[in-house]
Amino acid sequence: MTLLGSWVSGLGSRVSRSTRGRRGLTVIEILIVLTIVGTLMAIAYPRAQLTLDRISVHSAAGDLAMVLSSAREFALLSHSAVAVDFTDPAVGVTVRRGSSVLFSRNIASAHGVELKQTRDSMAFGPLGLGLGAANLSVIVRRRAAVETVFVSRLGRVR
Repeated sequence: MTLLGSWVSGLGSRVSRSTRGRRGLTVIEILIVLTIVGTLMAIAYPRAQLTLDRISVHSAAGDLAMVLSSAREFALLSHSAVAVDFTDPAVGVTVRRGSSVLFSRNIASAHGVELKQTRDSMAFGPLGLGLGAANLSVIVRRRAAVETVFVSRLGRVR
């Protein structure tokens, strides 16, 4: 056996002797690990929650913009007025032509957001233009995340 080989084998026996009696972690080591994990979680949780809120708000705003755009398309295709109502929070957003309901979508409960609009309804005329005296703004909110959907009098949804 060479000098290097005997040194390595001697090192292995020393390491195994020193760790032979130790089988677990000390309380201090566990407390240090738990403190580090707790600190990292305290830093990461609020940012993760804000990100999830932003995703929900963005998804709800996109869903609302799709409902409003679809109502405008119905008005253009049917050559008649189509209304979008926000009156009943339990039902959500209802699209109707005359007295018949074309479809409804409960965006607030589907995405877990709150909707606040400047008007209780919006109507699109046969040419796709918005009827009424003012634009419509719908604020979609969940905690600190906020997004706004606008509908102009010309019927454009943004």
